[in-house]
Order: sequence, then C-alpha cells, then structure tokens
Amino acid sequence: MVPKELNLLVDDLESQISKLIVGHDNTIRLLLASIFSRGHCLLIGVPGLAKTLMVHSVAKALGVDFGRIQFTPDLMPSDILGSEFIREGADGVKLEYRKGPLFTQLLLADEINRTPPKTQSALLEAMQERKVTVAGENHPLPNPFWVVATQNPIEQEGTYPLPEAQLDRFMFSLPLEYTSADDEVEILSRTTIGLEPEVETVTDAATLLEAQALVKDAPVSDEILRLAVELVGRTRPGDEGDHEMAKNYVEWGAGPRASQYIVLGAKAYALMDGRSSPERSDLKAVASSVLSHRVLLNYRATGEGLSVAKVVDDLIADVLG
Repeated sequence: MVPKELNLLVDDLESQISKLIVGHDNTIRLLLASIFSRGHCLLIGVPGLAKTLMVHSVAKALGVDFGRIQFTPDLMPSDILGSEFIREGADGVKLEYRKGPLFTQLLLADEINRTPPKTQSALLEAMQERKVTVAGENHPLPNPFWVVATQNPIEQEGTYPLPEAQLDRFMFSLPLEYTSADDEVEILSRTTIGLEPEVETVTDAATLLEAQALVKDAPVSDEILRLAVELVGRTRPGDEGDHEMAKNYVEWGAGPRASQYIVLGAKAYALMDGRSSPERSDLKAVASSVLSHRVLLNYRATGEGLSVAKVVDDLIADVLG
C-alpha cells in the first residue's frame, strides 16, 4: 500500500460512515487515524450523541469483527476475558477455555467508568500486549485489535474514575459535543423519513493491517520528532524548558508514550491525506487529543476555573504556532 491508496480508502470510509453519522467529521477522522496507528480511543460524551452507532458504523465500513461490552458495577474480569470450565467427554474430564467477548477485532467498551477498577484493569494487558492471561496461560487476541471506550462526563454517582495507567493506554481522548442546528435537521431527515441508509463495507482486516504497516514504516524528519518531544516536555512542571502554564497550573505532565502517539498520529494524518511524511500541521491535528487526558491540573487551576483543554491549547499554540 502507498499513501495515495490509503487516501482513497479513507475517502471511501468517511463517505460510508457519514451516511449515518452527521456533524462529527473530525472525530471520525481521528478514530480512523488511531486504528491505522494501532492505538485505542476514549470517547467522552453525554448520552444520545451516537457514540455506539459511530463505532459500529466504523466497524462495518472497515469489515472487521465488532463486539460490545456494557460495563456495569457487577461485571467481573472473567465476564470479559473468559474462563476455564470442566468438560466431560469420552476421553475423560478436562479443563477447557471459553473465550470472552474481548476476543474480537473492534471492541466497544461502553461506559467503562461504571465498572470497578478490578475489571477495568482486566483490559490493561489486552490493550497493551494484545493478549490475555487466564490461569497462567497466554491467549493472543485477534489481529487487528482495537478498543474504543465510552464515558459519560455528567453522571458521576456509581462510577469509578479510570486510573492514570489505564488512561495512558488510550492514544486519543475525544470529546463529543452537540451537533449544530443544521446538522440536527439533517439527522432528523435521515432517521425519521423513509428507510435509514446502510453503511457498506469497503475494506477488510488484511488491508487494514497493510495500512498499519504503512504508518509504522513512514519516515519522520528530525524536526518533527524534536517538536513532539518539546511539546510533551513543556507539559511537565520542573522540567527544563517547561511552559509557564505548566509551572503554575499542572500537577503532572505527559510521559514518553504521549510523544510516541503524537508522532504516530501525525504520520497517520499525513498518509490519510496522501502525503508520505508528517508536517507541523499534522502534529497540531492530533496533539490535543493525545495530551488532554495525560495532563493533570493542580488545585490552583481548579480554583481559577481553568480547564485542561485551555492549558493544552496554550501549550500547543506556543510550540507549534
């Protein structure tokens, strides 16, 4: 696969997904960039913004297996990983492993913050290692494997905030906002008059793996690498070259994984646009989504009403223009 082929594929994918999803073009593009980069996504939005429909539409267009787990307070690790059971047969009694719903290519972890940390952490190895361990045995997950988790930012009662180690496994954190009035009219037109359009499959898992290999092997200039490192370094209070906003308002900055994801995301963005290597504009396109869930603000920022988005946007503007 070459950049032009990926560019044409992305056009086809976005065309199909937009049949059902209106007003979230940038979110869809970032979702595609993350899967081409072998990264996972966290979607944050109130109920009713079509998060589930969006992920399902992406899976249908990509031609990959889709699975959904509704996270609840009583969900146990074995409910998602699977478990061993005793089977009696002609050859006697033996233990067999029954795979859980985690064994799919695109997994929607719905309302992930509604389940206790013990079950949340069961995803940790899967997201990082692409395998799970049950009763001391390793079980590889399908390839490709991609997790999209959703989170409701309003209802906090009965929820369990994701630990930093889990958050760091997500490449992007993508907030979903309400659509414009014109977009909402278009949604009503498509969903309340006649038959709803159907998303067609335009590729398959094998082609997706080729796209992931293309992103991984794409060259990056030293300038882009240094800009990514400089940007992430500016988020760390006390580091050499830290930003004034970080000194005053940040408790904890982003780690090296942020630099890796910014570069990978920028490469994916460039290739999706038909270009062979990323530019400064590609870094800007993905930086906020990579950093927003990795920067922890201090009490002073909270007292002054500053948001993570404001701090991160100021850092990005200072480094990347």
